[in-house]
Amino acid sequence: MNITAQISKELNISLKSVEKVFELFHEGGTVPFVARYRKEATGNLDEVQLIQIKDRQAYWGGFLKRKESILQAIDSQGKLTSELKTKLKAVMVLTELEDLYLPYKQKRKSKGEKAIEQGLKPLAIFMQKSRSNSAIEDKAYSFVKGEIEDEKQALVGAINILAEWIAEDKWVRDQLRNQFERFSVASSKVKRGKKEEGEKYKDYFDFSEKVSRMASHRILALFRAEKEGFLNFSIDVDEEKAIQNIQYKIKNRYENNRFNNNAIEESYKRILQPNFESEVKKALKEKADVDSIGVFAENLKQLLLQSPLGAKNIIAIDPGFRTGCKVAVLNRNGDFTENTTIYPHPPQNKLAETKKTLEHLTQKHQIEAIAIGNGTAGLETEKLCRGLFKGIDIQVFSVNEAGASIYSASEIARDEFPDIDLTVRGAISIGRRLIDPLAELVKIDAKSIGVGQYQHDVNQPLLKQKLDEVVASCVNHVGVELNTASYPILAHVSGLGTTLAKNIVAYRDENGNFTERKQLLKVPKMGKKTYEQAAGFLRIEKGSNPLDNTIIHPETYKLVAELLKLNNSKINDVIGKQVINEEAVKTLKEKYDNYTIDFIVKELQKPTIDPREALEEVTFNSVDSIADLREGMELTGTINNITNFGAFVNIGIKESGLVHISEISNTFVTNIQEVVKLNQQVNVRVLSVDLARKRVQLSMKN
Repeated sequence: MNITAQISKELNISLKSVEKVFELFHEGGTVPFVARYRKEATGNLDEVQLIQIKDRQAYWGGFLKRKESILQAIDSQGKLTSELKTKLKAVMVLTELEDLYLPYKQKRKSKGEKAIEQGLKPLAIFMQKSRSNSAIEDKAYSFVKGEIEDEKQALVGAINILAEWIAEDKWVRDQLRNQFERFSVASSKVKRGKKEEGEKYKDYFDFSEKVSRMASHRILALFRAEKEGFLNFSIDVDEEKAIQNIQYKIKNRYENNRFNNNAIEESYKRILQPNFESEVKKALKEKADVDSIGVFAENLKQLLLQSPLGAKNIIAIDPGFRTGCKVAVLNRNGDFTENTTIYPHPPQNKLAETKKTLEHLTQKHQIEAIAIGNGTAGLETEKLCRGLFKGIDIQVFSVNEAGASIYSASEIARDEFPDIDLTVRGAISIGRRLIDPLAELVKIDAKSIGVGQYQHDVNQPLLKQKLDEVVASCVNHVGVELNTASYPILAHVSGLGTTLAKNIVAYRDENGNFTERKQLLKVPKMGKKTYEQAAGFLRIEKGSNPLDNTIIHPETYKLVAELLKLNNSKINDVIGKQVINEEAVKTLKEKYDNYTIDFIVKELQKPTIDPREALEEVTFNSVDSIADLREGMELTGTINNITNFGAFVNIGIKESGLVHISEISNTFVTNIQEVVKLNQQVNVRVLSVDLARKRVQLSMKN
């Protein structure tokens, strides 16, 4: 099998491009580096395509290993015929590969194998070939010996043998697999005595849906409910039709008698139905995992790339009721200045003292913005601050605090703030998330900061892989300022990792700020290959070479010098300006590839410093609780979670409202992620309010 050709066909990418990507990855190239700096080699493939190639390479590599393992296993049994070997080598589908291996697979002794050991195989063959029920019954008497006590036991044993032969028949399995894939139905019933305890799953107490139509969130909900012991969850097809399909596939090899009919029924009920139910469940779970991880990864990407407020003096508040609100003051560099605790909410209700404390801090530190965690007491604290600073030029922001407590107790937090209480560290993290979300969020396990559904129910290694890819993509997309970056964010830069990131920070602490990129080669353990992979993603804002503050790679600096010479100008004459001569560009393109020249010219004319948009303060509604909502009411809100079935919107009360995917737009929406984004401000209309269940249904339709 040629993996390169297979992937080229699957992804509709040229064979030459796939071969080059394999080569670049083999040489140590990272996805961000290859996507940005090797466009001429790959044919301008983007990160998504490169990751697809990488994933498919891993899949087919695993497939070939499995095939080789099966070939060796069958060969070791002395049963690998040339015909079987040819079939195994030709097969390209994992389920078909496993079907071919099934008769040779080492497994726990089955009923049929036990019957063969008892000498009943000849009876099974006679049963298979005979049309006469009475002849079969008469034949069974001759097998009553040893462990076989009567003719009934002999007949049952022979039926078990045939049932397993039928279940291992490739044509039967192909037919039933097709039936299960096209027509199977998922059903669930609440377990006796579990209605009250499993109330949150009541939509699935008497549920039935065609498998081919099932949405990923329903699939994962069913698996979770089954795991927690509230539901019985099954997959099945029309049994009568399934048995007819088996009969049709074996009719030329099995005579029509009642014993063979019993064997067919036994084969389906005992072996095939449970087998294909498991197979379909496995496929459903894998599909749901991929879909949900995709949503989760996209949400994480949007969180990481959300707009930074930038350098501001900030009051950061980690809100709470009984234990008070932890307050931390950060300067424009994000450095911690001082902290205190305020108690504006019940049971203390120290409102006057709170106002005095906050007013004092804002004046003392020339505060420009307030960051408030969106957890417990977040809404109340936000409203308090908006009222307190109304009419004053101080912006108030609600900040997603997911994972802040995890950061507070982490090794990174202890290294940064060894002498500060972990509750204060949480407030500092909230403030820094407002200043630069990406720089702060990379310090936390990606699973703890993303939003989505059922993240704990999906394939955890795959989830980690995809979220790590998202983090790396975001960090390298934005780039990192070499002289201010912490080691956690440096660790995600193309080619670096934690050890080198720490070495860079240690070198910077010992030798002062970097003045040019090539100084990185002096950092312990920084080899030329790693430097090649990382350099373009590391910027130096006030370095000796202006190119070091662009995403132009050092490997092309000589090419830039040649362009400047042809343009009869110096670097400061062209950087950030539209003054490059077209003839100079044309001359250079005759010597070098167009992708690189176009990339350099574009970056010289408009250097990419930070691709993220500026942050805007959100509008606040004049509602205090769900009880204030009325059907038809029009509100503004901020999207705070996105799932496959809809988006949740913060409208200024404790409960987020759900905009179902059918209410997102006047036109049909296939992919919700293409229509709405996290933290997007939207206009919504209240469709319904369920006070008992504290649920709000919203619409974004005009």
